[in-house]
Amino acid sequence: MDADGDAELDFWSFVDLAGRRLSEEFGFPHRIATRLLLTLNRASAIVTYDLESTVHRPRGHSWSAFRLLFVTWLAGPLEPGRAATLAGMSRAAVSNLAKTLVADGMMVRTPGERDGRSVILSLTDQGGKAMLDIFTGQNERERQWASVLTEAEQQILIMLLDKLIAGRDRFDVRERS
Repeated sequence: MDADGDAELDFWSFVDLAGRRLSEEFGFPHRIATRLLLTLNRASAIVTYDLESTVHRPRGHSWSAFRLLFVTWLAGPLEPGRAATLAGMSRAAVSNLAKTLVADGMMVRTPGERDGRSVILSLTDQGGKAMLDIFTGQNERERQWASVLTEAEQQILIMLLDKLIAGRDRFDVRERS
């Protein structure tokens, strides 16, 4: 039983409980905003975990490794800082992942032209071929997830998420860059 004497909580009943208690007991006025962000974070976590466990781990990679490989595959050779920005990762994470991916033969690090310390990350032929296989699995799983919505609903969700993200300039947002 939970604190209200109800049956054991699942995620959605917890969200309801949280909204009720935060509003009624603690006086927080933005109940729907809390529900929106809890739901958005939950959806993101579920989809990310599913993609990692069904597509990437069976192929020997993590979700983070996929993100770095993906931006390098599509954007071409990149400096680590630019790869970090495009992948939504820290520079340190890119540096650590690149070491592993280089050791696995998926990626190479070559000296950059800017100065003696800069490097460029690019995929090897093996990495490029692997990305075709990896993204074939990824894209099919994406299709499965998206198929629960009509095409119009998919476009509306994209529009709403774009609007949410674009609105971040209205307040001080901290993000990886």
